[in-house]
Amino acid sequence: MTDTLTRSPARARVRSSGAALPALAGLEMRKSLSTRSGKSLAVASVVLAPVATALAATTADAIGSAAGPIGAMGMFTALVLLSLGVVSTAGEWSHRTVQTTFLLVPQRGRVLAAKAVAVAALGAMFAAVSAALSAGVLAVALQGLSWDAAPRALAVVVAAGAVFAVIGAGVGAALGNTPAALTSLYLVLLAVMPVLATFEPEIASKVNPSEAVMNLSQGHLTTTSVLILSGWVLVTLAAGAVMTRRRPVQ
Repeated sequence: MTDTLTRSPARARVRSSGAALPALAGLEMRKSLSTRSGKSLAVASVVLAPVATALAATTADAIGSAAGPIGAMGMFTALVLLSLGVVSTAGEWSHRTVQTTFLLVPQRGRVLAAKAVAVAALGAMFAAVSAALSAGVLAVALQGLSWDAAPRALAVVVAAGAVFAVIGAGVGAALGNTPAALTSLYLVLLAVMPVLATFEPEIASKVNPSEAVMNLSQGHLTTTSVLILSGWVLVTLAAGAVMTRRRPVQ
């Protein structure tokens, strides 16, 4: 009797009821495409590069390989996909929908991981469609192109779409403000990096993600380019995770 009374009660095992990461990522994909801004960015990321390719093909000089134009237009698509990543994270803070998101899934790091997976998948998908359309335009508009390096360029474009979308998501999560995140990203990539390349080309070649994509598409500096893109992804996601956990939900 005494043993029964003094015996400590068994601890109940509580099973986590949180949704699996693939399910959360699928939900985030639908959320990203449920708004007008998300739909507009999706359409722009698919259409703009092929249209630009068609316009450029009418005035272009002789082009030996299709890999160069595919990589350049893929970079154009990746820059658009930055905005998709930013809107997926910063947009929630700007529109205060983050309150509902964290109420349903309190683990903020889990939410950011799901958003990163979601925008990476969307970015890769949209970049693949855009690159395929651009390649089709080149095949029709220009004769005598070499397609030997085109498969590599197409693969790089797809990867760049995923990478730049994730970078946008990381910066958006870090700043928590859509205009600030977009302005900062495009200012750095389109203004600071070209200036840095002019005055400090050695430094720029080690930090410029746009240059890394172009080098990869042409088979140049493969290891360095992969490290540059990986560094951008890791740094922006780490900053986004830290600030997301510290920022109060209001």
